[in-house]
Amino acid sequence: MTETPNPYIVDADTLTGEMRPIRRVVIALGSNLGERLATLQGAVDAIADTPDVWVTGVSPVYETEPVDCPPGSESFLNAVVLADTTLAANRLMDRALAVEDAFDRERSDVPNSPRTLDVDLIVVGDRRSDTEALRLPHPRAAERAFVLKPWFDLEPDAELPGFGLVADLLANLGLDAITLREDLELDVN
Repeated sequence: MTETPNPYIVDADTLTGEMRPIRRVVIALGSNLGERLATLQGAVDAIADTPDVWVTGVSPVYETEPVDCPPGSESFLNAVVLADTTLAANRLMDRALAVEDAFDRERSDVPNSPRTLDVDLIVVGDRRSDTEALRLPHPRAAERAFVLKPWFDLEPDAELPGFGLVADLLANLGLDAITLREDLELDVN
């Protein structure tokens, strides 16, 4: 059993003595190319293997229609990972990009083009950022049922900072384009 760090304490770096707060992280995963479930599982494993990151929950898997994608795009498998971390938000973003690269994510000039893996930081504690490299909370999360529904499954009382309760946001969106895949499951090793 993995012990979840207490969110009300800070972690002291044993080498530098630097105090680092533990923050709750919400990470959204998506894949619509290749072996989608295997790719999502690999991403969960890579996140869980990240030093100073403790995975505390993995949502059910949903299949969703592509949103704002080029015509002919295949459906996505989506899930959400909850974790606690002492990593800085920018270091966590670097890790998310490295995980995407490890699964051969190809970046395109075409917005929302098909991809083997998408790893999005939705929330990193109460951190806010509006730089080209990092936007927190994720600017389109409040509009995405494929992020909100898996997150709601893990934390029904969750709040997306600056936008409101996940339950309320989800109620406004509806669940027409999202299907629970009870036959698919992700594990935390």
